[in-house]
Amino acid sequence: MRARTPFLLVAVSTLALTACGGGGSSSDGSSEASGMDLVQPGTLTVCADVPFPPFAFAKGGKYTGFDMELTEEIAKGMGLKHKIKDVGFEGLQSGAALAANTCDMAAAAMTITEDREKNIDFSDPYYDSLQSLLVASDSGISSIEDLSGKTVAVKQGTTGETYAQKNVPEDTQVQAYPSNTELYPSLKSGVVAGVIMDLPSNIQHQAGGKYEIAEKYDTGEQYGFAVQEEGSEAILKNVNKQLAKLKKNGTYDKLYSKYFDTK
Repeated sequence: MRARTPFLLVAVSTLALTACGGGGSSSDGSSEASGMDLVQPGTLTVCADVPFPPFAFAKGGKYTGFDMELTEEIAKGMGLKHKIKDVGFEGLQSGAALAANTCDMAAAAMTITEDREKNIDFSDPYYDSLQSLLVASDSGISSIEDLSGKTVAVKQGTTGETYAQKNVPEDTQVQAYPSNTELYPSLKSGVVAGVIMDLPSNIQHQAGGKYEIAEKYDTGEQYGFAVQEEGSEAILKNVNKQLAKLKKNGTYDKLYSKYFDTK
């Protein structure tokens, strides 16, 4: 039986910052917002798990990243201000933060899964992702099979954790961490031999050449924005409407190129 060391989820942060350029209006903004039951009137409050570059991270005292800028544009299209709250991933993927009315929507590079849809509703997909294995460049590890007898790190509650539990060798220990602030330092300190995580996140930690992507795994995952399972139908409808507009007018492509260098 595969070993696994669980970590308790720490209390969610109550830190809240307004994203860059938050707020704005559109020609249809007031009518769009009128049917939505928002945590804070006139504001789209978005929960994110920070840091998770390139989707969400702090820079210059503000939150930015692909998810942050994309949801800011969605808020503008609704004629709403844009506010970000930093909440642990477990509270987002379980739906607990949304059920507690901490925010209107979760934007946390969250894969749409049947299990999660039992507690939350998802927007239309906005990003296709792969899983990956990050290791030290001099580790000699080139595949998941090379983790035999070693420890691999994953982020608690993620699809990376699920993939690892199902696919690593039987004698590999899967170590789950509550956030990125513990996940990647465990690799750099040599506590674990690798990190199985979404490809965009692992790519960010290759800088300097000390770490590399040993393998990529096509799991057919797609990210979606999450809302409460019940009572957020109007919010979800408008989020999908604005997301479609951003894809059609080129704004989505510009943000995608900015953060994922598709050239």
